[in-house]
Amino acid sequence: MANTAIWSLGASLLFFFVSASFLQKDLQTERELLENTVEEQNLVTDDVMVVEGEVATISCRVKNNDDSVIQLLNPNRQTIYFRDFRPLKDSRFQLVNFSNSELRVLFSNVSLLDEGRYFCQLYTDPPQEVFSTITVLVPPTSLLIDVRDETVTEGEEAELNCTAIGSKPATKIRWFKGDKELQGKKLSEVVEGKTVTVTSQLLMTVHSDDDGVPITCMADHPAAKDLQEQRPLNVLYKPKVKISVNFPQGLTREGEAFEMTCTAEGKPRNVAVHWLRLEDELPAHILLEGPNLLINNLNKTDNGTYRCLASNSVGESYDDYTLRVYDSRAGEDDTMKVDHAVIGGVVAVVVFAMLCLVIILGRYFARHKGTYFTHEAKGADDAADADTAIINAEGGQNNSEEKKEYFI
Repeated sequence: MANTAIWSLGASLLFFFVSASFLQKDLQTERELLENTVEEQNLVTDDVMVVEGEVATISCRVKNNDDSVIQLLNPNRQTIYFRDFRPLKDSRFQLVNFSNSELRVLFSNVSLLDEGRYFCQLYTDPPQEVFSTITVLVPPTSLLIDVRDETVTEGEEAELNCTAIGSKPATKIRWFKGDKELQGKKLSEVVEGKTVTVTSQLLMTVHSDDDGVPITCMADHPAAKDLQEQRPLNVLYKPKVKISVNFPQGLTREGEAFEMTCTAEGKPRNVAVHWLRLEDELPAHILLEGPNLLINNLNKTDNGTYRCLASNSVGESYDDYTLRVYDSRAGEDDTMKVDHAVIGGVVAVVVFAMLCLVIILGRYFARHKGTYFTHEAKGADDAADADTAIINAEGGQNNSEEKKEYFI
């Protein structure tokens, strides 16, 4: 009896330990399956960049969801959406899509105060959490150009300053003269809360051609499109002078009329023009009418270099013209020489053509004459004696009826 009880007790203990072992293995297997299931449920989201006042989209996405709950929280850990329910009383958040795989929300009228991390949570074991960082861009509120001097004299340095106010991130300022980009330098960068005010300076030496050319300050910022300001340059410069002959065209001969004009452009526009002749006085018979110089009857005493001198408040400049008066018949011999050369050339071409024609005609007649004699004597060269030659000749009486020659 005692042995039987001992064996019964031992069997019971053995069954208990085996059962416990299998139960432990089942629990471990279930835990591993659960962990594998959780790992396969990947919760993802994206960072968002939005311009202030516009709409941001926040998306919490799940792969292989098993009906676990998705919720969205703001940077203060307040629940914006729990599944498709919105506990937070902020009408700027609007649900766009809710399903087992995604919770997508539109966030309108975003401001700088709304920047930060927005959390997506998935209630699994253990819970999963990822965050989306919202970055708010702020374009410059204004772009201002300031010019140190309203007018600049050629050869001097012009200074322009451009300020982009209140942007995030800091604005890069670019300078252009017409279509050509210039290199400026950053003067200051002032931080005001989350925005930055930037000032850039442009220094350039100006020339007369720069007058009226627009200088453009352009804002290079991800939230700003075609934001620019222009300021035309106002450059003072001394006159640009040019002498032009009105008449005559070609040689200037004695007895003819002669006129030339002095064109002078400068800034300021009130330009004074003065005529003079280098190394001598102006002839008394010259007529001066403003920028025009007129000589009604040229003679060789008018020869010389004439100067137009123009000036304004900036300075003076000039242009020279050398007048040379020729005889009244100057240039006629040259014209006759040209005519004779043309006639000689034409005659030479005609003579050459006639020679070519004579040679061609001579060769033509010579060829036809040789052909006649060849036919007349054909067969005579191979004859043994004179009698046979006469008989074999095509021109003989025996063949007169069979062969005939025609001449055209």
